Amino acid sequence: MLIDTHAHLDSARFDNDRELVLERAKEAGVERILNVGFNRETIPSTISLAEANDSIYAIVGWHPVYSIDMQPQDLDWIRELSSHPKVVAIGEIGLDYHWDTSPKDVQHRVFREQIRLAKEVNKPIVIHNRDAHEDIVRILKEERADEVGGVMHCFSGSWETAKLCLDMNFYISFGGPVTFKNARVPKEVMERVPNDRILIETDAPYLAPHPYRGKRNESAYVRMVAEAAAEIKGITLEEIAKITTRNAELCFRLPQK
Repeated sequence: MLIDTHAHLDSARFDNDRELVLERAKEAGVERILNVGFNRETIPSTISLAEANDSIYAIVGWHPVYSIDMQPQDLDWIRELSSHPKVVAIGEIGLDYHWDTSPKDVQHRVFREQIRLAKEVNKPIVIHNRDAHEDIVRILKEERADEVGGVMHCFSGSWETAKLCLDMNFYISFGGPVTFKNARVPKEVMERVPNDRILIETDAPYLAPHPYRGKRNESAYVRMVAEAAAEIKGITLEEIAKITTRNAELCFRLPQK
């Protein structure tokens, strides 16, 4: 049994075959999927997808790329949705210094507001971090995010950064890039992260694993991430499935199966 802890299956890229994608995921042993809504458009579609499928849970928050668009009523909306029975976390939130769409000061404010909201509603947070390692760690520390913990989504940093996040009660999640032949740093980080802090994900439709790199990703492919993790950790696929499923259940307070 596998859990894809981060996907965007409400994306329009799945409109023509979403049910087939869900069937393929089930055939690959993926029994639960956490789908992420991250702005005014995708939060409703994520909630609808979770309501329509027993195997899908929702994560809602405001992506840093769209920070400039976030209004006070949007934060109130996320607060209200946090009590929905299928909503398991606040995210993906954080900082993105790659795409120049929202000023850094606005990203910082929106990030802090959502950490505080997560602490208020007692939900873990899912962190988006692109080219912002130092500021991410600093803000998480300053806001005492360790009180709720959460996930470093599709982690791309160094072991030093991972260690700081582990010390703040965060899980480290790996996706398709850990399967790439030239992915030396992610493989080294995964090898060093304790087994009880590892999660796996797809970020579908993005970041497809080898041999589908560059193509549309889907939740069934989380199995390839699990296979890579098993090889890196020197354990069986069954063991890594058991470990990562248990970790996801603990992190997101999912029903245990």
